[in-house]
Amino acid sequence: MNTSMEELQRQLTHLRMAETSKELPGFLRKAETQSWTYQEFLGELLAYEENRRQEKMIEKHLKWAKFPYQKHLEDLNLDGLGSLSERQLKQLKELTWLEESYNLIFMGPPGVGKTHLAIGLGLEAIYQGQRVSFISMGELVPLLKSEDYLRKSQLQLKRIREADLVIIDDLMYMAMNQNEANLFFHLINHLYERSSIILTSNKGPEEWGELLGDQGITTAILDRILHRSEVLHFDDKSHRMKNRKSLF
Repeated sequence: MNTSMEELQRQLTHLRMAETSKELPGFLRKAETQSWTYQEFLGELLAYEENRRQEKMIEKHLKWAKFPYQKHLEDLNLDGLGSLSERQLKQLKELTWLEESYNLIFMGPPGVGKTHLAIGLGLEAIYQGQRVSFISMGELVPLLKSEDYLRKSQLQLKRIREADLVIIDDLMYMAMNQNEANLFFHLINHLYERSSIILTSNKGPEEWGELLGDQGITTAILDRILHRSEVLHFDDKSHRMKNRKSLF
């Protein structure tokens, strides 16, 4: 049986192995020059396809996550996060809390590294095959309010609800009316024990009631968020202030 290169490539593409199809001529040349066995050739071919699919999945999940920037945990300045030890950071990086649907709450003034830490953990989760969604509270509220009539909002909220990890940045930076608070509660209620949530905020839970304007909704939200959670307080001075550039 003598099958042409074009036919083999067509069959691979039909089997949704388009990346391997492109590289097939190179694999055949290497197999001949290095005297691969059939098993070695097949192993190399499948390993390449598996790696490319993993890379493409990570690329897709990074696009869907909508991080404002990418900063890794290795770049985090632990000196500025006085309450977070190297051992604790290592534990967080292992993502066992994500497997157990734990929530993380990072509290402290602006500029201490809360968002950097949240994004770093989000990147680790994506590299381990998890779906992540990042959104600021300022972006989330308009999305929730426009979901009924905007297709774009519907798609973005669908990805948020289907994510394994949802990062909500700058929680409670502004007051909400009762309708907004109610919509936010329904989102948290949907995510409850389905997904892990990372929240960053410069206000403590004791202040949330005032900003949500409804004590009943506040209690319901806190009940779901704090049921399985770890709260980390960062009280150091802002990195941006310490490392600011001066004109004079």
